[in-house]
Amino acid sequence: MNDPKQYECIFLDRDGVINIERPNDYVKNISEFVFIDGVLDAIKILSKKFNHIFIITNQRGVGRNIMSLSDLDEVHTYMLSEIKKYGGDISRIYYCTDIDSTSINRKPNIGMAFQAQRDYPSIDFSKSVFVGNSKSDIDFGNKLGMFTVLVGDKYKKEHKIYNSIDAYYENLYKFVQNFTS
Repeated sequence: MNDPKQYECIFLDRDGVINIERPNDYVKNISEFVFIDGVLDAIKILSKKFNHIFIITNQRGVGRNIMSLSDLDEVHTYMLSEIKKYGGDISRIYYCTDIDSTSINRKPNIGMAFQAQRDYPSIDFSKSVFVGNSKSDIDFGNKLGMFTVLVGDKYKKEHKIYNSIDAYYENLYKFVQNFTS
C-alpha cells in the first residue's frame, strides 16, 4: 500500500467484512448479526487513522420483504452501539434496499458514494479506501478510483478478481495490522 497517510476516508462493506455473512440468507435481526473476530478492534484503530468511516451495503432482503426496514435499522443501531462501546466511530451507513441490479444505488453502481459525498463534501474518492469481500464491492471502489482491498475467502486464489484489486487480506483486522504498521 502507498503511504497510508494519503488516505482520508475508508468505505467498508458490511456483510462479510464487519459481520459474518449468512450464505444464501440475510442478517434479519440482532441474533443473526455476529461480528467477525477482530473487527471491533480494527474499527477502533481505523477511527483514529481516517477522517471518516462509511459503511456501504446492499440490503436486498428489505426490497424482497424478507425483512423490514425497521429490522435493518435495529441491526444497524445494535452494530453502531457495539462499535461505539469499543471506541470506534462510524460516520454514516448508506444502504440500498433496491432489488433491481440496475439501480444507481446498488453496488457495483456508485450512487451510495455520491450520497456520501453530498453529505460530506470533503470526500475525495482518490484519497479513499474501499474494503469489501465481493466483486461488486471491488467494482464499486475501482469505478471511483479508490484503493481497493478484498477480504475474506469467497474467491479461490486463481480467480480473476485478484487482478482488479490493490490488496488482499484474510480479514479487516489483518488489513488494519498491515495498514497501521
